[in-house]
Amino acid sequence: MKKIFLFAVLASGLAFGQAKKLVSSDVHWWGYKIVKSKSSSHDGTVKVKSGDIVMKGNQVVGGNFVLDMTSINATDLSGEGQTKLNGHLKNGDFFEVEKFPTASFKITSVRKNNDATYNSLVGGNLTVKGKTNAISFPAKITNANGVVTIESNKFSFDRQKFDITYQSGMKDSVINDEIDMTVKVSAK
Repeated sequence: MKKIFLFAVLASGLAFGQAKKLVSSDVHWWGYKIVKSKSSSHDGTVKVKSGDIVMKGNQVVGGNFVLDMTSINATDLSGEGQTKLNGHLKNGDFFEVEKFPTASFKITSVRKNNDATYNSLVGGNLTVKGKTNAISFPAKITNANGVVTIESNKFSFDRQKFDITYQSGMKDSVINDEIDMTVKVSAK
């Protein structure tokens, strides 16, 4: 009976893949005023709280990542300007981190991409402020010495689909709907 149970556990692991735990991450964001340019932008980071990458053989087949939205930080400013922008990003003006302290991304597909550097297209469900929408991004996936890394090219998503809006009336109309991001996560 023990042999049958052990075989069932091993077979289910092979069928569904092996989860590798997150060991490092780097998530960078850019937000723009209505004119999408460096001079009209802010950028910063957000930390990944936890995550895993699911492998089947040498291929990424899934993954789940939890973003710590309380860690969102504007890195293009310092001092009072940084404190003020971080406050806007965290409060009801944008992300409402007291109510929604985390966001998440679940990988639902990984396909080949016709790009020499970013040779994969990662698809999944992004959940921010309780709203879930499908997004995809080009990525370079490496698997070496037991460490799997997913590194994205810069990609965009529409903040309006997640109710990420500047709640102060007309001010939302001067902010571009696209948020750009790059993501690099490694798991072992």
